[in-house]
Amino acid sequence: MTLQARKPVHKEKYPDFLRTWGDYIKVRRLDLKLTKRQLSLRFNVSDVTIYLWERNKVKPSLTQIPKIIEFLGRDPFENKADSLAERIKDFRRVRGLSRKKLADQLGIDPSTLEGWETGKHQPTKKLLDKIKSALVF
Repeated sequence: MTLQARKPVHKEKYPDFLRTWGDYIKVRRLDLKLTKRQLSLRFNVSDVTIYLWERNKVKPSLTQIPKIIEFLGRDPFENKADSLAERIKDFRRVRGLSRKKLADQLGIDPSTLEGWETGKHQPTKKLLDKIKSALVF
């Protein structure tokens, strides 16, 4: 004897509020009717990673942020920063760059960049011009 039945349909619930990367990812995935597996292949991560992001157990790595922004079609945490410190941090986040990588690109020490991002000190005029051209302000 063989039993046959339809697989039960489990409706995934949308988050009540959009606060985290995981919330935004889940809403977009559900809107596009993608499975966690399909999305994991797109991001080249495991299905478990997608599950953990969506459950807000783990945050996506910095290197995944540009792909996620592309998937979402926008940056949900775009800051519209006015200060140089915030603009530098936003630039790094959107491009998935560590402080060290951006410092290397700018030809400066990572601790110098950290000082700018925390507002402890400001770049010289020469370095400010270099930053503006590199960061496309």
